[in-house]
Amino acid sequence: MKLNSLQDLKKVQKELQAAHERAQAEQAARQARARQAEAARNLFARAVGVVQPLPDRKQARLPQVAAAPVALQRQKDEEAVLRDALSDEFDVSTLLDTDEALSFRRPGIGPDVTHKLRKGDWAIQREIDLHGLRSDEARVALAEFIRLSHRNGLRCVRVVHGKGLGSPGKTPVLKSKVHSWLVQKNQVMAFVQAKPAEGGAGALVVLLKPAG
Repeated sequence: MKLNSLQDLKKVQKELQAAHERAQAEQAARQARARQAEAARNLFARAVGVVQPLPDRKQARLPQVAAAPVALQRQKDEEAVLRDALSDEFDVSTLLDTDEALSFRRPGIGPDVTHKLRKGDWAIQREIDLHGLRSDEARVALAEFIRLSHRNGLRCVRVVHGKGLGSPGKTPVLKSKVHSWLVQKNQVMAFVQAKPAEGGAGALVVLLKPAG
């Protein structure tokens, strides 16, 4: 604001003084309301003094209800699902052996393991069939199957993914994704293509690590 005269200066000073007085009045009003509210809260206590509850001799004794158990296993399962998140972008091609039939073994696992797995030295204890599932459904189902199988102490399972003959262009999309998902599972030691009588190119025999 540009002050052109002494009169303008006095006018500004009056406005500032009025604003200051209004602020003081509002503060005083707030303090008064606070004192009134405090007095109202303490009115009953001042009127009756210190009180003590009378014993209720007819009080019913209700049985104590035990607290609901915490679903620890469910929490662990949910945490495991998060850990089991599998990626479709994982490149598994360099990790697979494609000699007479496709196979995979982790570093440190000798070729005799996949050889014995092909021969059937480990009996297949459980299987999962992923036919008819969408990719996202198959990924979740496979992760849960491997996790539970390992937790239950199973060593050898079969995963049926199909040969992809019903896929568009007859390209086995799910088959390659299952390979990638299994490699990402730490519980998986090795896997080989199943024997013709056990599904052939449409299934895998998977060897799991010992539980614990």
